[in-house]
Amino acid sequence: QVQLVESGGGLVQAGDSLRLSCTASGGTFRSYTMAWFRQAPGKEREFVATIGWLGFTRYTDSVKGRFTISRDNAKNTVFLQMNSLKPEDTAVYYCAANQGGPAQTTNEYAFWGQGTQVTVSA
Repeated sequence: QVQLVESGGGLVQAGDSLRLSCTASGGTFRSYTMAWFRQAPGKEREFVATIGWLGFTRYTDSVKGRFTISRDNAKNTVFLQMNSLKPEDTAVYYCAANQGGPAQTTNEYAFWGQGTQVTVSA
């Protein structure tokens, strides 16, 4: 069983940056594909970014060029660097893990964190 704990959310202004972290325990971190999803009020949870165990990355179109996902296998941690934040980035951000390849749908991830709130004011 893998436990995931996110941190780093907060309230920022448009154009600011935030760095989210997700630390894993209870599994072999380096073998997992890791991802970030987000869920805004009244909307479905949506894919943001994923990184495979070899470092392959994918992003949703709306964050390409602004967000960067990375991982530190020695620290069992995945990061999401978010630059040039926009009000539409406001959501609860969730970290997820699976033992398959990079995927972009929620049902392909078996393990989830509790989420961290990101609020971007105009």
